Amino acid sequence: MTTPDGAPPASPKVPRGPLTFILLTVLMDVIGFGLIIPVLPSLVSELGHVDLSGAAGIGGLIIMSYALAQFLFSPVMGGLSDAFGRRPVLLTSMGGFAISMLIVAFAPALWVLFLARTLAGMTGASIATANAYIADITPPQRRAQTYGLLGVAFGLGFVLGPAIGGLIGSLHPRWPFIVAAGMAGCNMLMGYFLLPESLPPERRRPFDWRRANVVGSVRQLGRLGGELRRFALVYFLWMLAIQSLHGIWSYVTAYRYNWSPLGIGLSLTYVGVMAIIVNGLLVRRSVKRFGEWRTAVIGIAFGSTAYIVYFFADQPELAYLGLTIGSLGGLAVPALQALMTERTPADAQGELQGALATLSSLTIILGPPLFALVFSRFSGENPILPLPGMPFLLSTLLAGAALLVLARNKPENPALQG
Repeated sequence: MTTPDGAPPASPKVPRGPLTFILLTVLMDVIGFGLIIPVLPSLVSELGHVDLSGAAGIGGLIIMSYALAQFLFSPVMGGLSDAFGRRPVLLTSMGGFAISMLIVAFAPALWVLFLARTLAGMTGASIATANAYIADITPPQRRAQTYGLLGVAFGLGFVLGPAIGGLIGSLHPRWPFIVAAGMAGCNMLMGYFLLPESLPPERRRPFDWRRANVVGSVRQLGRLGGELRRFALVYFLWMLAIQSLHGIWSYVTAYRYNWSPLGIGLSLTYVGVMAIIVNGLLVRRSVKRFGEWRTAVIGIAFGSTAYIVYFFADQPELAYLGLTIGSLGGLAVPALQALMTERTPADAQGELQGALATLSSLTIILGPPLFALVFSRFSGENPILPLPGMPFLLSTLLAGAALLVLARNKPENPALQG
């Protein structure tokens, strides 16, 4: 289709004000979460009366409690956003995060930390609902690059959050939680006065408990079409592969290279910087040149290569080489999200994002314990084989399976292949 003068039509514009606010909301949420990372071990140690080694195990259970709550409640929040709009769900999520941080800041006992993180997981729909909001206001041909901007917000928050949290936490270990609560509260107030609703009443659907649960949400994902079901499988396998980095990177690097917390923190800062570059500069260019499906293939292919490098990386320089190559894996998720939103009706975008959040939470529940178990069996005093990089070999297999499924399922619409 062309304009009267023969030129291709310009892509519809994305409303700048709402998009900016959504990106700011995600940025503030990630910063707020990152603020607590440097001080959580000492707080768990204090309340649990254990050393840092014991605190690490308890901290893992706290993370799992958040992921489990999000796993169970993401379909509910997604269904509510389809029925009542994105705005009230986003505001509720911001309020829930603020309250959970205040509970942690004044927690008198360890069980209160579990309560707070469970509450945060129950209301933690800001990312999924933000994705649905973007699908509402963004034309299909611009969604991948817009989701890439979310990756920029993640990367920037991942860089700034721990740094600010470490600085504030050096003054008092509970102050970062108060600051995080204040940031979430400011977000909620700004959203109340400035954020318009993106889902008009005529595009909403009644809330249905049969669809707004873990089983119903995943089943409905499958009912939306074979292509969508296969792309969701790719998304799940890829997100599960990523959990090896999220779950055991600090342990493997400390074991192999004797890195201090500073060394580990610097490597994670590098990850954040590379995420900003890839999502901010490369996603849009890759989608424009290669299309969404090929961009997803390229991203997972580079990610698979990075995990092979991690497996053999017995020197820190190789670890950073792997991080550099693996940063291009950031191309995959925005492209996959765009492919899936294009195959989902307008009145089910929240349900889709809730289902994806459910799949993502499931990988957080399954991944860290799985990769930690593999690491413990192939390291230490009596390993099966002295191969501390074995978890990354497992990630290579998972990413390879995702790549195989994706490669065998080109979109039926040739325009989406690139």
